[in-house]
Amino acid sequence: MTSTDGVSAPSWIVLGRAPGGIRAALLSADAAEISREQIEASALPSWIERHEAQAAPRWVWSDAPQWYASLLASGVRVARCHDLRLCHAILRESAFVDAGAAVRGSTEWDAAPASAGDEKAPTLFELDAASVATGLPDGLDDALAEFARQRDAIAGSSDPARLRLLTAAESAGALVAEELRAAGVPWDAAAHDRILTETLGARPAGGGQPARLAAAADRVRQALGDPAASLDSQPKLLRALHRSGVLVESTSRWELAEQKHPVIEPLLEYKKLARLQSANGWSWLEGWVHDGRFRPVYVPGGVVTGRWASSGGGALQLPRQLREAVRADPGWKLVIADVAQLEPRVLASMASDTALATAARGRDLYEGIVDSGAVATRQQAKIALLGAMYGATTGESGRLVPRLRRAYPRAMGLVDDAARTGEDGGVVTTWLGRTSPRPSEAWSAAQSRATEAEASGADEMRARRWARDRGRFTRNFVVQGTAAEWALSWLADLRGRLYALPPVGDAQAAPRSGPVFARRPHLAFFLHDEVIVHAPESLAEDSARAVTDAAAAAGRLLFGDFPLEFRLDVRISDTALKD
Repeated sequence: MTSTDGVSAPSWIVLGRAPGGIRAALLSADAAEISREQIEASALPSWIERHEAQAAPRWVWSDAPQWYASLLASGVRVARCHDLRLCHAILRESAFVDAGAAVRGSTEWDAAPASAGDEKAPTLFELDAASVATGLPDGLDDALAEFARQRDAIAGSSDPARLRLLTAAESAGALVAEELRAAGVPWDAAAHDRILTETLGARPAGGGQPARLAAAADRVRQALGDPAASLDSQPKLLRALHRSGVLVESTSRWELAEQKHPVIEPLLEYKKLARLQSANGWSWLEGWVHDGRFRPVYVPGGVVTGRWASSGGGALQLPRQLREAVRADPGWKLVIADVAQLEPRVLASMASDTALATAARGRDLYEGIVDSGAVATRQQAKIALLGAMYGATTGESGRLVPRLRRAYPRAMGLVDDAARTGEDGGVVTTWLGRTSPRPSEAWSAAQSRATEAEASGADEMRARRWARDRGRFTRNFVVQGTAAEWALSWLADLRGRLYALPPVGDAQAAPRSGPVFARRPHLAFFLHDEVIVHAPESLAEDSARAVTDAAAAAGRLLFGDFPLEFRLDVRISDTALKD
Protein backbone atom coordinates (compact mmCIF):
# COMPACT_ATOMS: atom_id res chain seq x y z
CA MET A 1 0.00 0.00 0.00
CA THR A 2 1.21 3.52 -0.79
CA SER A 3 -0.03 6.82 0.55
CA THR A 4 -1.34 9.67 -1.56
CA ASP A 5 2.14 11.23 -1.75
CA GLY A 6 3.63 8.04 -3.18
CA VAL A 7 5.43 6.95 0.00
CA SER A 8 4.81 3.42 1.22
CA ALA A 9 2.12 3.42 3.88
CA PRO A 10 3.25 1.81 7.14
CA SER A 11 1.92 -1.56 8.26
CA TRP A 12 3.24 -1.03 11.78
CA ILE A 13 3.79 2.17 13.74
CA VAL A 14 5.83 1.83 16.92
CA LEU A 15 5.34 4.53 19.55
CA GLY A 16 7.64 5.59 22.35
CA ARG A 17 7.88 8.52 24.71
CA ALA A 18 10.66 11.05 24.39
CA PRO A 19 11.55 14.36 26.03
CA GLY A 20 9.13 16.93 24.72
CA GLY A 21 6.70 14.52 23.12
CA ILE A 22 6.35 11.22 21.29
CA ARG A 23 8.63 9.47 18.81
CA ALA A 24 7.22 7.10 16.20
CA ALA A 25 8.87 4.60 13.88
CA LEU A 26 6.90 3.76 10.74
CA LEU A 27 7.58 0.21 9.56
CA SER A 28 6.72 -1.79 6.43
CA ALA A 29 4.91 -5.12 6.44
CA ASP A 30 8.21 -6.95 7.03
CA ALA A 31 9.07 -4.46 9.82
CA ALA A 32 11.69 -2.60 7.79
CA GLU A 33 11.92 0.99 8.95
CA ILE A 34 10.42 3.55 6.57
CA SER A 35 10.87 6.70 8.61
CA ARG A 36 10.76 8.26 12.06
CA GLU A 37 8.75 11.19 13.28
CA GLN A 38 8.64 13.39 16.36
CA ILE A 39 5.16 14.42 17.55
CA GLU A 40 4.15 16.83 20.26
CA ALA A 41 2.10 15.04 22.89
CA SER A 42 -0.87 17.38 22.38
CA ALA A 43 -0.86 16.60 18.64
CA LEU A 44 -0.72 12.82 19.05
CA PRO A 45 -4.48 12.13 18.78
CA SER A 46 -4.85 13.99 15.50
CA TRP A 47 -1.61 12.47 14.16
CA ILE A 48 -2.82 8.94 14.97
CA GLU A 49 -6.27 9.69 13.57
CA ARG A 50 -4.71 10.76 10.25
CA HIS A 51 -2.53 7.65 9.93
CA GLU A 52 -5.42 5.41 11.03
CA ALA A 53 -7.60 6.82 8.26
CA GLN A 54 -4.86 6.53 5.63
CA ALA A 55 -3.43 3.08 6.35
CA ALA A 56 -5.05 1.48 9.44
CA PRO A 57 -1.66 0.23 10.66
CA ARG A 58 -1.14 -1.95 13.68
CA TRP A 59 -0.06 0.35 16.51
CA VAL A 60 2.79 -1.05 18.60
CA TRP A 61 2.99 0.35 22.12
CA SER A 62 4.20 -0.61 25.55
CA ASP A 63 0.87 -0.98 27.30
CA ALA A 64 -2.62 -0.15 25.99
CA PRO A 65 -3.94 1.54 29.17
CA GLN A 66 -1.02 3.98 29.04
CA TRP A 67 -1.73 5.01 25.44
CA TYR A 68 -5.28 4.26 24.36
CA ALA A 69 -7.36 5.79 27.15
CA SER A 70 -6.34 9.35 26.25
CA LEU A 71 -6.97 8.68 22.55
CA LEU A 72 -10.52 7.51 23.25
CA ALA A 73 -11.13 10.57 25.41
CA SER A 74 -10.06 12.65 22.40
CA GLY A 75 -12.48 10.81 20.12
CA VAL A 76 -9.87 8.63 18.38
CA ARG A 77 -10.39 4.90 17.88
CA VAL A 78 -7.80 2.53 16.39
CA ALA A 79 -8.62 -0.76 14.70
CA ARG A 80 -5.55 -2.80 15.70
CA CYS A 81 -2.60 -2.76 18.05
CA HIS A 82 0.23 -4.92 19.33
CA ASP A 83 0.47 -4.66 23.11
CA LEU A 84 4.10 -5.36 24.01
CA ARG A 85 3.44 -6.06 27.69
CA LEU A 86 0.68 -8.59 27.14
CA CYS A 87 2.42 -10.30 24.23
CA HIS A 88 5.69 -10.49 26.17
CA ALA A 89 3.93 -12.34 28.99
CA ILE A 90 2.61 -14.92 26.53
CA LEU A 91 5.81 -15.43 24.55
CA ARG A 92 8.12 -15.48 27.57
CA GLU A 93 6.39 -18.62 28.88
CA SER A 94 5.00 -20.32 25.76
CA ALA A 95 6.21 -23.86 25.16
CA PHE A 96 5.93 -23.09 21.44
CA VAL A 97 8.82 -20.59 21.73
CA ASP A 98 12.41 -21.77 21.51
CA ALA A 99 14.08 -22.07 24.91
CA GLY A 100 16.90 -19.76 23.82
CA ALA A 101 14.68 -17.00 22.41
CA ALA A 102 15.84 -13.53 23.42
CA VAL A 103 12.33 -12.58 24.53
CA ARG A 104 12.71 -14.83 27.56
CA GLY A 105 15.58 -12.69 28.82
CA SER A 106 14.04 -9.23 28.40
CA THR A 107 13.02 -9.12 32.04
CA GLU A 108 12.45 -5.37 32.00
CA TRP A 109 9.19 -6.15 30.18
CA ASP A 110 7.98 -8.61 32.82
CA ALA A 111 4.92 -7.79 34.87
CA ALA A 112 5.31 -8.49 38.58
CA PRO A 113 5.00 -12.22 39.34
CA ALA A 114 1.78 -13.66 40.68
CA SER A 115 1.64 -13.94 44.44
CA ALA A 116 0.58 -17.61 44.64
CA GLY A 117 1.91 -19.24 47.77
CA ASP A 118 4.68 -21.79 47.39
CA GLU A 119 2.78 -24.38 49.34
CA LYS A 120 0.09 -25.03 46.78
CA ALA A 121 -0.53 -25.46 43.10
CA PRO A 122 -1.50 -22.17 41.43
CA THR A 123 -5.25 -21.86 41.19
CA LEU A 124 -7.11 -21.01 38.03
CA PHE A 125 -8.67 -18.00 39.68
CA GLU A 126 -5.74 -16.32 41.43
CA LEU A 127 -5.19 -12.82 40.13
CA ASP A 128 -1.91 -11.08 39.65
CA ALA A 129 -2.28 -8.00 41.83
CA ALA A 130 0.27 -6.15 39.70
CA SER A 131 -1.16 -7.15 36.35
CA VAL A 132 -1.53 -3.53 35.29
CA ALA A 133 2.17 -2.91 34.94
CA THR A 134 3.75 0.42 35.75
CA GLY A 135 7.22 1.63 34.96
CA LEU A 136 7.59 -0.45 31.78
CA PRO A 137 10.17 0.78 29.27
CA ASP A 138 8.34 3.18 27.01
CA GLY A 139 11.03 4.83 24.91
CA LEU A 140 11.00 4.20 21.16
CA ASP A 141 14.28 2.28 21.06
CA ASP A 142 13.11 0.08 23.94
CA ALA A 143 9.83 -0.64 22.15
CA LEU A 144 11.55 -1.38 18.83
CA ALA A 145 13.98 -3.78 20.49
CA GLU A 146 11.24 -5.68 22.30
CA PHE A 147 9.09 -5.76 19.17
CA ALA A 148 12.00 -7.33 17.27
CA ARG A 149 12.50 -9.92 20.01
CA GLN A 150 8.82 -10.82 19.90
CA ARG A 151 8.74 -11.12 16.12
CA ASP A 152 11.80 -13.35 16.21
CA ALA A 153 10.27 -15.51 18.96
CA ILE A 154 7.11 -16.05 16.92
CA ALA A 155 8.94 -16.68 13.65
CA GLY A 156 11.23 -19.24 15.29
CA SER A 157 8.49 -20.98 17.26
CA SER A 158 7.05 -24.41 16.62
CA ASP A 159 3.71 -22.90 15.53
CA PRO A 160 4.02 -19.27 14.34
CA ALA A 161 0.47 -19.12 12.96
CA ARG A 162 -1.13 -19.91 16.31
CA LEU A 163 1.08 -17.52 18.24
CA ARG A 164 0.40 -14.73 15.76
CA LEU A 165 -3.31 -15.30 16.22
CA LEU A 166 -2.99 -15.41 20.01
CA THR A 167 -0.94 -12.22 20.28
CA ALA A 168 -3.32 -10.45 17.89
CA ALA A 169 -6.35 -11.59 19.92
CA GLU A 170 -4.73 -10.62 23.22
CA SER A 171 -3.88 -7.17 21.85
CA ALA A 172 -7.41 -6.74 20.53
CA GLY A 173 -8.63 -7.58 24.01
CA ALA A 174 -6.49 -4.75 25.37
CA LEU A 175 -8.31 -2.33 23.05
CA VAL A 176 -11.70 -3.73 24.04
CA ALA A 177 -10.92 -3.37 27.75
CA GLU A 178 -10.14 0.32 27.35
CA GLU A 179 -13.18 0.86 25.14
CA LEU A 180 -15.42 -0.80 27.72
CA ARG A 181 -14.17 1.60 30.34
CA ALA A 182 -14.51 4.61 28.04
CA ALA A 183 -18.09 3.77 27.02
CA GLY A 184 -19.12 2.48 30.45
CA VAL A 185 -22.00 0.30 31.50
CA PRO A 186 -25.28 2.29 31.34
CA TRP A 187 -26.38 2.37 34.98
CA ASP A 188 -29.54 3.57 36.67
CA ALA A 189 -28.41 4.86 40.06
CA ALA A 190 -32.01 5.36 41.26
CA ALA A 191 -32.83 1.71 40.49
CA HIS A 192 -29.68 0.61 42.32
CA ASP A 193 -30.64 2.67 45.37
CA ARG A 194 -34.17 1.21 45.32
CA ILE A 195 -32.81 -2.36 45.15
CA LEU A 196 -30.50 -1.71 48.10
CA THR A 197 -33.33 -0.22 50.15
CA GLU A 198 -35.70 -3.09 49.38
CA THR A 199 -33.04 -5.72 50.11
CA LEU A 200 -31.11 -4.20 53.03
CA GLY A 201 -33.45 -1.61 54.44
CA ALA A 202 -33.14 2.17 54.32
CA ARG A 203 -29.64 3.60 54.44
CA PRO A 204 -28.93 4.70 58.02
CA ALA A 205 -28.41 8.46 58.22
CA GLY A 206 -25.55 8.19 60.69
CA GLY A 207 -23.87 5.07 59.37
CA GLY A 208 -24.15 1.58 60.78
CA GLN A 209 -26.12 -1.33 59.42
CA PRO A 210 -29.41 -1.00 57.51
CA ALA A 211 -32.41 -2.48 59.32
CA ARG A 212 -32.75 -5.77 57.43
CA LEU A 213 -29.03 -6.50 57.65
CA ALA A 214 -29.08 -5.72 61.39
CA ALA A 215 -32.12 -7.97 61.87
CA ALA A 216 -30.35 -10.82 60.05
CA ALA A 217 -27.34 -10.35 62.35
CA ASP A 218 -29.60 -10.54 65.40
CA ARG A 219 -31.09 -13.84 64.20
CA VAL A 220 -27.61 -15.32 63.78
CA ARG A 221 -26.55 -14.26 67.26
CA GLN A 222 -29.76 -15.68 68.75
CA ALA A 223 -29.16 -19.02 67.03
CA LEU A 224 -25.57 -19.02 68.32
CA GLY A 225 -26.71 -18.08 71.82
CA ASP A 226 -24.07 -15.35 71.79
CA PRO A 227 -25.43 -11.75 71.65
CA ALA A 228 -21.89 -10.36 71.25
CA ALA A 229 -20.73 -12.70 68.46
CA SER A 230 -18.60 -11.01 65.79
CA LEU A 231 -19.99 -11.97 62.38
CA ASP A 232 -17.57 -10.12 60.12
CA SER A 233 -14.33 -11.60 61.43
CA GLN A 234 -13.89 -15.12 60.08
CA PRO A 235 -11.66 -16.38 62.96
CA LYS A 236 -14.08 -15.05 65.59
CA LEU A 237 -17.13 -16.37 63.71
CA LEU A 238 -15.51 -19.79 63.37
CA ARG A 239 -14.88 -19.91 67.11
CA ALA A 240 -18.52 -18.99 67.79
CA LEU A 241 -19.70 -21.70 65.39
CA HIS A 242 -17.44 -24.28 67.02
CA ARG A 243 -18.80 -23.39 70.46
CA SER A 244 -22.29 -24.04 69.07
CA GLY A 245 -21.28 -27.43 67.70
CA VAL A 246 -20.92 -26.41 64.02
CA LEU A 247 -17.48 -27.89 63.34
CA VAL A 248 -16.63 -26.33 59.99
CA GLU A 249 -13.17 -25.41 58.74
CA SER A 250 -14.31 -22.27 56.92
CA THR A 251 -17.34 -20.03 56.59
CA SER A 252 -17.74 -20.65 52.88
CA ARG A 253 -21.31 -20.92 51.68
CA TRP A 254 -20.74 -24.41 50.30
CA GLU A 255 -19.35 -25.82 53.54
CA LEU A 256 -22.00 -24.15 55.70
CA ALA A 257 -24.80 -25.44 53.46
CA GLU A 258 -23.78 -29.02 54.27
CA GLN A 259 -24.41 -28.49 58.00
CA LYS A 260 -27.68 -28.99 59.90
CA HIS A 261 -28.05 -26.39 62.65
CA PRO A 262 -30.52 -23.56 63.35
CA VAL A 263 -27.77 -20.98 62.71
CA ILE A 264 -27.09 -22.00 59.11
CA GLU A 265 -30.09 -20.43 57.37
CA PRO A 266 -29.86 -17.00 59.05
CA LEU A 267 -26.06 -17.00 58.70
CA LEU A 268 -26.23 -17.64 54.96
CA GLU A 269 -28.82 -14.87 54.63
CA TYR A 270 -26.64 -12.50 56.66
CA LYS A 271 -23.56 -13.27 54.57
CA LYS A 272 -25.51 -12.63 51.37
CA LEU A 273 -26.80 -9.26 52.59
CA ALA A 274 -23.46 -8.26 54.08
CA ARG A 275 -21.72 -9.06 50.82
CA LEU A 276 -24.14 -6.83 48.91
CA GLN A 277 -23.63 -4.03 51.42
CA SER A 278 -19.83 -4.20 51.38
CA ALA A 279 -19.22 -4.96 47.70
CA ASN A 280 -22.00 -3.04 45.92
CA GLY A 281 -23.73 -0.92 48.54
CA TRP A 282 -24.19 2.83 48.68
CA SER A 283 -20.46 3.51 49.01
CA TRP A 284 -19.80 1.54 45.84
CA LEU A 285 -22.61 3.38 44.06
CA GLU A 286 -21.18 6.77 45.01
CA GLY A 287 -17.63 5.73 44.13
CA TRP A 288 -18.19 3.96 40.82
CA VAL A 289 -21.35 5.28 39.14
CA HIS A 290 -21.19 8.79 37.71
CA ASP A 291 -23.31 10.48 35.07
CA GLY A 292 -25.26 7.30 34.36
CA ARG A 293 -22.23 5.08 33.78
CA PHE A 294 -20.29 2.43 35.69
CA ARG A 295 -16.75 2.39 34.32
CA PRO A 296 -14.89 -0.69 35.62
CA VAL A 297 -11.18 -1.35 35.18
CA TYR A 298 -10.63 -4.62 33.33
CA VAL A 299 -7.30 -6.48 33.33
CA PRO A 300 -6.89 -8.60 30.16
CA GLY A 301 -4.84 -11.71 30.87
CA GLY A 302 -5.20 -11.09 34.61
CA VAL A 303 -5.69 -14.81 35.33
CA VAL A 304 -3.05 -17.39 34.40
CA THR A 305 -5.37 -19.02 31.86
CA GLY A 306 -5.79 -15.76 29.95
CA ARG A 307 -9.17 -14.95 31.45
CA TRP A 308 -9.76 -11.33 32.35
CA ALA A 309 -9.69 -9.95 35.86
CA SER A 310 -10.91 -6.64 37.24
CA SER A 311 -8.78 -4.30 39.32
CA GLY A 312 -11.48 -1.78 40.05
CA GLY A 313 -15.24 -1.85 40.47
CA GLY A 314 -15.70 -5.62 40.62
CA ALA A 315 -17.24 -5.92 37.16
CA LEU A 316 -16.70 -9.68 37.16
CA GLN A 317 -18.59 -10.20 40.43
CA LEU A 318 -21.75 -8.14 39.99
CA PRO A 319 -24.64 -9.80 41.86
CA ARG A 320 -27.69 -10.86 39.92
CA GLN A 321 -30.10 -8.59 41.78
CA LEU A 322 -28.27 -5.50 40.51
CA ARG A 323 -28.63 -6.38 36.84
CA GLU A 324 -31.90 -4.44 36.83
CA ALA A 325 -29.80 -1.30 37.37
CA VAL A 326 -28.00 -1.96 34.07
CA ARG A 327 -30.42 0.03 31.92
CA ALA A 328 -30.15 1.35 28.37
CA ASP A 329 -30.33 5.06 27.67
CA PRO A 330 -33.61 6.42 26.27
CA GLY A 331 -33.90 5.45 22.61
CA TRP A 332 -31.27 2.72 23.05
CA LYS A 333 -31.41 -0.99 23.84
CA LEU A 334 -29.21 -3.62 25.45
CA VAL A 335 -28.30 -6.67 23.40
CA ILE A 336 -27.38 -9.37 25.91
CA ALA A 337 -25.74 -12.57 24.71
CA ASP A 338 -24.19 -15.46 26.57
CA VAL A 339 -22.72 -18.68 25.25
CA ALA A 340 -24.31 -21.94 26.28
CA GLN A 341 -21.77 -24.37 27.78
CA LEU A 342 -18.74 -22.59 26.33
CA GLU A 343 -16.02 -24.71 27.93
CA PRO A 344 -17.55 -28.11 27.05
CA ARG A 345 -18.03 -26.96 23.45
CA VAL A 346 -14.42 -25.77 23.33
CA LEU A 347 -13.32 -29.15 24.69
CA ALA A 348 -15.21 -30.98 21.95
CA SER A 349 -13.60 -28.76 19.31
CA MET A 350 -10.07 -29.09 20.70
CA ALA A 351 -10.36 -32.87 20.84
CA SER A 352 -12.18 -33.16 17.48
CA ASP A 353 -14.69 -35.29 19.36
CA THR A 354 -17.48 -35.62 16.82
CA ALA A 355 -19.69 -37.57 19.22
CA LEU A 356 -19.64 -34.71 21.76
CA ALA A 357 -20.11 -32.20 18.94
CA THR A 358 -23.17 -34.13 17.81
CA ALA A 359 -24.59 -33.93 21.34
CA ALA A 360 -24.16 -30.13 21.22
CA ARG A 361 -25.49 -29.49 17.73
CA GLY A 362 -28.50 -27.17 17.73
CA ARG A 363 -29.43 -27.82 21.35
CA ASP A 364 -28.45 -27.79 24.99
CA LEU A 365 -25.28 -29.88 25.20
CA TYR A 366 -26.26 -31.55 28.46
CA GLU A 367 -29.59 -32.66 27.01
CA GLY A 368 -27.67 -34.00 24.05
CA ILE A 369 -25.52 -36.12 26.36
CA VAL A 370 -28.67 -37.52 27.95
CA ASP A 371 -30.10 -38.32 24.50
CA SER A 372 -26.90 -40.19 23.67
CA GLY A 373 -27.59 -42.57 26.54
CA ALA A 374 -24.39 -41.76 28.44
CA VAL A 375 -26.30 -40.62 31.57
CA ALA A 376 -29.93 -40.47 32.64
CA THR A 377 -30.57 -36.81 33.49
CA ARG A 378 -29.40 -33.34 32.50
CA GLN A 379 -28.11 -32.73 36.01
CA GLN A 380 -26.01 -35.89 35.83
CA ALA A 381 -24.61 -34.79 32.46
CA LYS A 382 -23.63 -31.41 33.89
CA ILE A 383 -22.07 -32.88 37.02
CA ALA A 384 -20.13 -35.46 35.04
CA LEU A 385 -18.79 -33.10 32.37
CA LEU A 386 -17.80 -30.38 34.82
CA GLY A 387 -16.23 -33.04 37.00
CA ALA A 388 -14.19 -34.29 34.04
CA MET A 389 -12.94 -30.77 33.28
CA TYR A 390 -12.24 -29.80 36.90
CA GLY A 391 -10.91 -33.13 38.13
CA ALA A 392 -13.66 -34.16 40.55
CA THR A 393 -12.92 -37.76 41.56
CA THR A 394 -15.34 -38.35 44.43
CA GLY A 395 -19.08 -38.42 44.95
CA GLU A 396 -21.54 -38.51 42.09
CA SER A 397 -19.13 -36.83 39.70
CA GLY A 398 -16.49 -39.49 40.28
CA ARG A 399 -19.11 -42.18 39.67
CA LEU A 400 -20.38 -40.62 36.43
CA VAL A 401 -17.12 -39.55 34.72
CA PRO A 402 -16.24 -43.12 33.60
CA ARG A 403 -19.48 -43.16 31.58
CA LEU A 404 -18.33 -40.07 29.71
CA ARG A 405 -14.96 -41.69 29.03
CA ARG A 406 -16.75 -44.52 27.25
CA ALA A 407 -19.08 -42.20 25.31
CA TYR A 408 -16.59 -39.44 24.47
CA PRO A 409 -13.08 -40.93 24.61
CA ARG A 410 -11.38 -38.19 22.60
CA ALA A 411 -12.60 -35.31 24.76
CA MET A 412 -12.03 -37.15 28.02
CA GLY A 413 -8.63 -38.32 26.81
CA LEU A 414 -7.53 -34.75 26.18
CA VAL A 415 -8.22 -33.54 29.73
CA ASP A 416 -6.93 -36.81 31.26
CA ASP A 417 -3.64 -36.39 29.36
CA ALA A 418 -3.38 -32.78 30.55
CA ALA A 419 -3.89 -33.92 34.14
CA ARG A 420 -1.19 -36.58 33.88
CA THR A 421 1.22 -34.04 32.45
CA GLY A 422 0.57 -31.71 35.37
CA GLU A 423 0.93 -34.46 37.94
CA ASP A 424 4.32 -35.32 36.43
CA GLY A 425 5.47 -31.71 36.73
CA GLY A 426 5.06 -30.81 33.06
CA VAL A 427 3.37 -27.84 31.44
CA VAL A 428 0.39 -27.76 29.11
CA THR A 429 -0.72 -25.28 26.46
CA THR A 430 -3.97 -23.85 25.25
CA TRP A 431 -5.07 -24.24 21.64
CA LEU A 432 -3.13 -21.15 20.54
CA GLY A 433 -0.08 -21.60 22.73
CA ARG A 434 -0.53 -19.95 26.13
CA THR A 435 1.40 -22.16 28.52
CA SER A 436 0.65 -23.06 32.12
CA PRO A 437 3.05 -21.92 34.86
CA ARG A 438 5.82 -24.31 35.75
CA PRO A 439 5.74 -26.00 39.17
CA SER A 440 7.10 -23.98 42.06
CA GLU A 441 10.40 -24.91 43.67
CA ALA A 442 8.49 -26.03 46.76
CA TRP A 443 6.31 -28.34 44.63
CA SER A 444 9.33 -29.90 42.91
CA ALA A 445 11.17 -30.28 46.21
CA ALA A 446 8.17 -32.04 47.76
CA GLN A 447 8.01 -34.52 44.87
CA SER A 448 11.74 -35.18 45.10
CA ARG A 449 11.66 -35.59 48.88
CA ALA A 450 8.87 -38.19 48.60
CA THR A 451 11.11 -40.44 46.50
CA GLU A 452 13.96 -40.52 49.01
CA ALA A 453 14.54 -43.63 51.10
CA GLU A 454 14.02 -41.75 54.36
CA ALA A 455 10.75 -40.11 53.20
CA SER A 456 7.98 -40.27 55.76
CA GLY A 457 4.39 -41.19 55.11
CA ALA A 458 3.50 -37.50 55.53
CA ASP A 459 6.03 -36.60 52.82
CA GLU A 460 4.51 -39.10 50.43
CA MET A 461 0.95 -37.99 51.18
CA ARG A 462 1.87 -34.33 50.64
CA ALA A 463 3.55 -35.11 47.33
CA ARG A 464 0.56 -37.10 46.09
CA ARG A 465 -1.88 -34.41 47.18
CA TRP A 466 0.11 -31.64 45.50
CA ALA A 467 0.49 -33.73 42.36
CA ARG A 468 -3.28 -34.27 42.21
CA ASP A 469 -3.86 -30.56 42.79
CA ARG A 470 -1.54 -29.69 39.94
CA GLY A 471 -3.21 -32.28 37.72
CA ARG A 472 -6.60 -30.70 38.37
CA PHE A 473 -5.09 -27.32 37.52
CA THR A 474 -3.57 -28.40 34.19
CA ARG A 475 -6.69 -30.44 33.33
CA ASN A 476 -8.80 -27.31 33.32
CA PHE A 477 -6.09 -24.92 32.16
CA VAL A 478 -6.20 -26.22 28.59
CA VAL A 479 -9.99 -25.86 28.41
CA GLN A 480 -10.50 -22.63 30.31
CA GLY A 481 -7.56 -21.01 28.53
CA THR A 482 -8.82 -22.01 25.08
CA ALA A 483 -12.31 -20.78 25.98
CA ALA A 484 -10.71 -17.44 26.85
CA GLU A 485 -9.05 -17.43 23.41
CA TRP A 486 -12.39 -18.08 21.74
CA ALA A 487 -13.95 -15.25 23.74
CA LEU A 488 -11.16 -12.85 22.73
CA SER A 489 -11.69 -13.79 19.10
CA TRP A 490 -15.42 -13.19 19.54
CA LEU A 491 -14.81 -9.76 21.07
CA ALA A 492 -12.29 -8.75 18.42
CA ASP A 493 -14.58 -9.69 15.55
CA LEU A 494 -17.65 -8.17 17.21
CA ARG A 495 -16.09 -4.77 17.91
CA GLY A 496 -15.27 -4.47 14.21
CA ARG A 497 -18.76 -5.49 13.09
CA LEU A 498 -20.41 -3.04 15.48
CA TYR A 499 -18.21 -0.17 14.38
CA ALA A 500 -19.03 -0.89 10.75
CA LEU A 501 -22.74 -0.26 11.39
CA PRO A 502 -23.86 3.25 10.41
CA PRO A 503 -23.83 5.88 13.17
CA VAL A 504 -27.12 7.45 14.17
CA GLY A 505 -27.83 11.16 14.08
CA ASP A 506 -27.13 13.59 16.88
CA ALA A 507 -30.77 13.46 18.00
CA GLN A 508 -30.37 9.77 18.88
CA ALA A 509 -26.91 10.08 20.41
CA ALA A 510 -25.94 8.85 23.88
CA PRO A 511 -23.24 11.39 24.82
CA ARG A 512 -22.46 9.69 28.13
CA SER A 513 -20.86 6.84 26.16
CA GLY A 514 -18.08 9.21 25.11
CA PRO A 515 -17.06 10.79 21.80
CA VAL A 516 -16.18 7.54 20.03
CA PHE A 517 -19.34 5.59 20.87
CA ALA A 518 -22.05 8.20 21.42
CA ARG A 519 -23.66 7.52 18.03
CA ARG A 520 -22.64 3.89 17.46
CA PRO A 521 -23.57 0.50 18.91
CA HIS A 522 -20.73 -0.62 21.14
CA LEU A 523 -19.64 -3.20 23.65
CA ALA A 524 -20.62 -2.15 27.17
CA PHE A 525 -19.88 -5.23 29.31
CA PHE A 526 -17.97 -8.51 29.15
CA LEU A 527 -17.92 -11.46 31.53
CA HIS A 528 -16.03 -14.54 30.27
CA ASP A 529 -18.87 -15.95 28.13
CA GLU A 530 -21.31 -13.02 28.10
CA VAL A 531 -21.39 -9.66 26.33
CA ILE A 532 -23.74 -6.72 26.57
CA VAL A 533 -23.96 -4.34 23.63
CA HIS A 534 -25.47 -0.87 24.03
CA ALA A 535 -27.16 -0.05 20.74
CA PRO A 536 -29.48 2.58 19.30
CA GLU A 537 -32.94 1.05 19.12
CA SER A 538 -32.91 1.35 15.31
CA LEU A 539 -29.74 -0.79 15.17
CA ALA A 540 -30.56 -3.30 17.91
CA GLU A 541 -31.51 -6.11 15.53
CA ASP A 542 -28.42 -5.48 13.39
CA SER A 543 -26.28 -5.53 16.54
CA ALA A 544 -27.82 -8.83 17.62
CA ARG A 545 -26.96 -10.34 14.24
CA ALA A 546 -23.42 -9.01 14.59
CA VAL A 547 -23.11 -10.78 17.96
CA THR A 548 -24.23 -14.10 16.48
CA ASP A 549 -22.14 -13.78 13.31
CA ALA A 550 -19.04 -12.90 15.33
CA ALA A 551 -19.47 -16.02 17.48
CA ALA A 552 -19.65 -18.21 14.38
CA ALA A 553 -16.59 -16.46 12.93
CA ALA A 554 -14.62 -17.03 16.15
CA GLY A 555 -15.38 -20.75 15.98
CA ARG A 556 -14.17 -20.95 12.38
CA LEU A 557 -11.06 -18.92 13.14
CA LEU A 558 -9.93 -21.26 15.91
CA PHE A 559 -11.28 -24.63 14.82
CA GLY A 560 -11.75 -24.39 11.07
CA ASP A 561 -14.62 -26.44 9.67
CA PHE A 562 -15.07 -28.67 12.72
CA PRO A 563 -18.86 -29.10 12.91
CA LEU A 564 -19.66 -27.50 16.24
CA GLU A 565 -21.99 -24.59 16.91
CA PHE A 566 -21.23 -22.07 19.64
CA ARG A 567 -24.81 -21.59 20.69
CA LEU A 568 -25.88 -18.18 21.99
CA ASP A 569 -28.81 -16.99 24.04
CA VAL A 570 -29.41 -13.50 22.60
CA ARG A 571 -32.09 -11.07 23.70
CA ILE A 572 -32.85 -7.40 23.27
CA SER A 573 -34.07 -5.57 26.36
CA ASP A 574 -34.11 -2.31 28.27
CA THR A 575 -32.32 -3.87 31.25
CA ALA A 576 -29.85 -6.69 31.82
CA LEU A 577 -32.12 -8.47 34.30
CA LYS A 578 -32.78 -11.98 33.05
CA ASP A 579 -36.32 -13.29 32.95
